[in-house]
Amino acid sequence: MPHFLCRLATEDGQIQSQSFFAISLQDCHRHFESKGFCILSIKKDWKKTQISALQLGKKIKDKDFVMFNQELIALIKAGYPILKGIGIIVSRVKNVQLKELLMSIEKEIRGGKSLSEAFASYDQHFSKVYIASLMAGERSGNLAETITRYNNYAKVIVAAKSKIRSAMAYPTLLLSFSLVLLGILINFIIPRFSDFYQNFEADLPTITKSLLAFSNFAKNNVIFILALILVLGFIYLKMRKGDKSAVLLDRLKLKIPYGRSIWIESAVSLFCRTLGLLLEGGISLLSSIGVASKAVPNKYLSEKMKDLPEFIKNGESLSESLKKAEFFTPLALDMMRIGETSANLEGMLAEVADVYDERIRSRIDTFVSLIEPIIIIFMGLIVTIMLLSVYLPIFNIIKITQ
Repeated sequence: MPHFLCRLATEDGQIQSQSFFAISLQDCHRHFESKGFCILSIKKDWKKTQISALQLGKKIKDKDFVMFNQELIALIKAGYPILKGIGIIVSRVKNVQLKELLMSIEKEIRGGKSLSEAFASYDQHFSKVYIASLMAGERSGNLAETITRYNNYAKVIVAAKSKIRSAMAYPTLLLSFSLVLLGILINFIIPRFSDFYQNFEADLPTITKSLLAFSNFAKNNVIFILALILVLGFIYLKMRKGDKSAVLLDRLKLKIPYGRSIWIESAVSLFCRTLGLLLEGGISLLSSIGVASKAVPNKYLSEKMKDLPEFIKNGESLSESLKKAEFFTPLALDMMRIGETSANLEGMLAEVADVYDERIRSRIDTFVSLIEPIIIIFMGLIVTIMLLSVYLPIFNIIKITQ
């Protein structure tokens, strides 16, 4: 979507120039006419359009979308029509991709579509859970409350992601520093000492020879190694896009010993929280369960739940159906069974999600507390190897010179 550079004349004869972001030239023309400007000229603002094109590949940030929903809730509660409310929000949005999508959605609503139908046209950018929540809000006539429930749900998910990122930041930094240190050692320090030692005709220790051999291999094959990394990265990205290969990759992830429990418990938590949100919004269990199963990020686990709607249709309870997915824990199934018998399934689903969120946080904290000393020990070994590979030859030289 381009920017347009517009020369405008006001009612008192002043000339203004403005850059405006619009779907088309006609929309830009219509916007300024509605504001009472006399339009002198409109042309594309190529500089800003090129910058926007670079930003369009970026994903919509979770916090930007949460902020959009908060503003939309406030405007709906204040009595603003949906179309006018989105128009007000669009004028303040800074994320280029979100701005473009909201402008397109605004145009769809102006064409007669409901809010949920307009968002459904861009379901590759927005969660199916959000679209289902909008639909539920429109059906119940209480859109603001439904969006509020979704926003609270989204904040919990964002907080969980942020917790994981922050927990992994320090170990990742330590590991990166260790690898950089190892690279400097192999490529710069050891080769220089090697030339120095050869002048004394000293026999290098095994540890120094091994590092030199690895250094020479890395230098001689650096192009091949980089090409291999790029090819493997490309293959991984292609596999993630394919449904069958994505299921295979996610299944392999579950083979990782400590990661398996975290991925399974996060899937249980997200499924329960999503299902509870949709049921609270008034969507039937049969419709909700399909959306909730697709909200699970692990494709393999999501695939194992594909037959849940059929089980529900055949009269089975939710807990009985989920037992056939073979990854829900007995605790989660028992809590859901209690929710079904007490007619408080939505509340019990939220309890299950809270329990597993707490367990995930505990596991991540334990993992971080274990990984930090391991990485520190790894860095210590690198430094030890560096010192031994440098100083052992010096001791050999001293013996020769004596």
